[in-house]
Amino acid sequence: MNAFQPSQFPQQPTPQPRPVPRPKRHLRQRSYRVMAIEATVKIGANIAISAAAAAALMQLVPHHFSQQTKLREVRVEVKQMEKRVSDLQAQLSRNLDSSQANSIRQQQGFRFAPNQIPIVLTNEEQVDTEASESLP
Repeated sequence: MNAFQPSQFPQQPTPQPRPVPRPKRHLRQRSYRVMAIEATVKIGANIAISAAAAAALMQLVPHHFSQQTKLREVRVEVKQMEKRVSDLQAQLSRNLDSSQANSIRQQQGFRFAPNQIPIVLTNEEQVDTEASESLP
């Protein structure tokens, strides 16, 4: 039973079918195209946002200047009112002062105490010119 067996040649590994590799050049070109398109879209979006911001600023600048003008006017009015309020407070404190009550009544009613004589000052030059003009 020791029969000769046919000798077999050493088996060479059977080549397995390899997938066909894609050329790397096409992959790189494709990725560069995708990156270029992506960068272009980003730049376009940024330009659109910048244009919208510039348009908004162009509308806000005149509004800002008009508000500044109104603010200046209000500040001037506030200063005038503060002056008026301080004058009225001084007048109120004077009116409420009992020691000055007689002098206030005299000023407002044009009344004088019996021991006071009203003095009226006139400019003689004006009186002379008015008199000469009225004479025919």
